[in-house]
Amino acid sequence: MSVWKSRPAMRWLVPGATAVVVIGGGAAAGTIVASADPSLPDRSAAQLLVDLQSANPAGLSGTVVQSADLGLPGLAGLASSLGGSAAVPGGGLTSLISGSNTARVWYAGEDKVRFALQGKQGETDVIRNGADVWQWSSSDNTGTHLKLPANTDAKSGNSLPDVAPSTPQQAADAAIAAIDPTTKVQTTGAAQVAGRDAYELMLSPKDTDSLVGQVRLAIDAEQHIPLRVEVYAKGASKPAVRVAFDTISFTVPDAEQFTFNPPPNAKINEAGTPGAGSDRKDAAKPSLPAAPAKPSSKTEEPKVIGKGWTSILSAKVPADALSGLTDASKGTDDNAKTAQALLGVLPEVSGSWGKGRLLSGSLFSVLITDDGRVLAGLVTPEALYKVA
Repeated sequence: MSVWKSRPAMRWLVPGATAVVVIGGGAAAGTIVASADPSLPDRSAAQLLVDLQSANPAGLSGTVVQSADLGLPGLAGLASSLGGSAAVPGGGLTSLISGSNTARVWYAGEDKVRFALQGKQGETDVIRNGADVWQWSSSDNTGTHLKLPANTDAKSGNSLPDVAPSTPQQAADAAIAAIDPTTKVQTTGAAQVAGRDAYELMLSPKDTDSLVGQVRLAIDAEQHIPLRVEVYAKGASKPAVRVAFDTISFTVPDAEQFTFNPPPNAKINEAGTPGAGSDRKDAAKPSLPAAPAKPSSKTEEPKVIGKGWTSILSAKVPADALSGLTDASKGTDDNAKTAQALLGVLPEVSGSWGKGRLLSGSLFSVLITDDGRVLAGLVTPEALYKVA
């Protein structure tokens, strides 16, 4: 079993988010050996993949920088004019399309994890210290306190919320999970990342429907965790997405890093203990993953079509929700107006499958059909049309 599956806090913390797979499945693992700096022993691609699964640092802290340039200048400009997003403090949608985010991370075991997203308008922290989970925003001095059940295990207790930016491990997990028989896997030498020696591993999809040209991972030579992940679109010389440690230390952080003392006048929502029958049922809940709702007659659960690099996510938007996005008279709140503005700049497309709108960047495509279907993937628009 992958170390990232059995220890979800590490998957969330260390350089989004599928478990590392065991080598196999017929992937074309290159025989090139990482002939690195003379101080580094040679490592094959297969050995580096095993290293990723056996990584087990006692603790670490550092700064992670995530940057993106998805080839959507028009949409980025519109997003910038519409302002920031509560989900991405200070950066808003623009920083996810074309920009950067910075976060500090601390890890001292499965029950001591902290993630601090730093934005122009403040900082958002998520902290787990034993059974206590805190989420706090400095911009409005509000937070949520959640008490985990006493019998919480590693799998359920560390399913902390995803907070932008992604970490190098999350990016690496998703890339490695996509390895299939059409993937070329090879080493490319060595690198220095955050002042540490690292081996470089390169994954190259061969499927023509994939928009991914290559994924480059820099793996710490001693601790074996990814220090940097770069995703390149086909034919590109610069990465479309880059997630990397800017600084890192493998010293176990002090216990005080995981102690949260609410600032003066902070508004803290005590959310109680999940599943414990708390009488605060109507209290606002933290942004923790919720159990999926049962599909109704108007909705259906999302599904994944295909596998590997050409996987396509298929979902159905309820008719009333879609009309709220396309009809300006129906959606009146700020979120609806933002969605309407973004949807309005997307080009109209059509085919034997019907009509819709297409969002297409250097690394991904999203098709929204007039009948409420949404198809998305790291694939060409033509691949979405085939599924539609």
